[in-house]
Amino acid sequence: MTIKELIARTIELDSDGHLKNMNDWDESLANALAFEEQIFELTPDHWKVINYMRNEFKTKGDAPSIRKLTKESGIDTKTLYALFPKGPAKKAAKIAGLPKPKGCI
Repeated sequence: MTIKELIARTIELDSDGHLKNMNDWDESLANALAFEEQIFELTPDHWKVINYMRNEFKTKGDAPSIRKLTKESGIDTKTLYALFPKGPAKKAAKIAGLPKPKGCI
């Protein structure tokens, strides 16, 4: 567990670097987390993925895998990797304030 200060707030992260308390998440924190991941602006397509992931987690209790993301979010694989380079499901989950999806390394 890590404690980090972002946007004048102290947050706890799990061993994978994801929020320990999902209730700490809001859009301003998402922007700060994205910046730390070298994503300097969250576009409407980023938000489409983030909101899809949050809705999936809310209804099913787990963040969706990359396969599910590409099939159901409306964002194709190539675009997903462009939006969230080097591990889009894990990176998008982190920015969305969710735990690492099962199946992600």
